[in-house]
Amino acid sequence: MRPGVVALASAALLTLVTLGAAPRAAEEPLPERMADTGGGTQLITAQAARTTSTTGTVVWWDLRGGRWVKTGSAPARFGAKGLAEGGSRRQGTYTTPTGLYDLPYAFGIRSAPAGTTTLYRRVHRNSWWCQDNRSRSYNRWTEPRAADCRASQAEHLITYDPEYAYALVIGFNYDRPVRGRGAGIFLHVNGRGATAGCVSVSADAMRRILDWAEPGRRPHMAIGTESGPTAITRY
Repeated sequence: MRPGVVALASAALLTLVTLGAAPRAAEEPLPERMADTGGGTQLITAQAARTTSTTGTVVWWDLRGGRWVKTGSAPARFGAKGLAEGGSRRQGTYTTPTGLYDLPYAFGIRSAPAGTTTLYRRVHRNSWWCQDNRSRSYNRWTEPRAADCRASQAEHLITYDPEYAYALVIGFNYDRPVRGRGAGIFLHVNGRGATAGCVSVSADAMRRILDWAEPGRRPHMAIGTESGPTAITRY
C-alpha cells in the first residue's frame, strides 16, 4: 500500500475510534449503570474516586420517559477518613458509608427553602441526635434529649451551624439500627473541611436539592466510588 493510502487509512481508523468506538457503558447516565436505584423516579448519587478520597461529586437525577436525566450537581465532601462499605462500617471511624439508602426526612436550623415538599423538621434548642449505643433512642432525633442518651454521645443539633442549616437524613443504619455501626449520617451543608462520616455540599446546593426532592417520587441516595468493591454501580 502506498504511503499516502496508509496515511488516509490510519486517519479513517482514528476517526472511527473517536466517533464510534467509545464503550456504551461510558455513554449511559450513571443511574442506568447501577444495579439498583431504589425503585423511585428521583436519585441522588454521591461519588468519590476511591475509598481514601475526601471529596467527590453529588448529582441529582430525574427519571423521565424511561431515561435518567441529570438535573443538578455540586462538589461534595466525604468523611475525613474516606469511605467504607456500609454493611461493615464501624462507628467513630470518620468514614462515609457506601450503599443505597432512602431519605426519611429533612431538617434544619433555618426555615425550609421555598418549594420544599419533603417532611422538614425545624431544629430547636432542645433538639438532639442520639448516638449513644446504650440508648433506646440510638440513631434517632430526640427532643428533648432522651434520659438514657448521654450528652457526650449525642449531637446537639443547633450547635452545628452552618452544617445543619439544611440537611437530609440518610437512611444508613436507620430502620433496624445495629449498635456500633454508626449514627447521624446526613447530607448537609459544608463545614470547614471533610466530614465525620456524612456527605456535604454547599448551602446553595442543599437548597436546590430540597426544592427538587419530591416524596411521591421516592428519592434515594447512592454513595460509592468509581470502581472496586465499593463502586457506586454495584448498588
